[in-house]
Amino acid sequence: MNEETQHEPTKLSSKTICFPLGQIVATPGALELFDRGAVNAADLIRRHQSGDWGNVPPEDAEENERSIVNGFRILSSYLIGEERIWVITEADRSSTTLLLPEEY
Repeated sequence: MNEETQHEPTKLSSKTICFPLGQIVATPGALELFDRGAVNAADLIRRHQSGDWGNVPPEDAEENERSIVNGFRILSSYLIGEERIWVITEADRSSTTLLLPEEY
């Protein structure tokens, strides 16, 4: 498994909206983790949409950069305490899902 690191936001301004999100949905596990960790989901969504991919391997961060331009799926990964949450925007930009990896 590749080492995951915290990545700086994309070369664009961290306030820049890099792509549309579509409908935003969250799984029950993600909602429970937000409550337990006292985390505002909107903060993670903003990070994701501005190109801050969180804790992903370098090759995934590079793929996300290409995906913005080429219209592919975009995945961010963030830690809430010791647990991981994914934010995935579909290739057609119709939806963005917040979920735990085991819910994928």
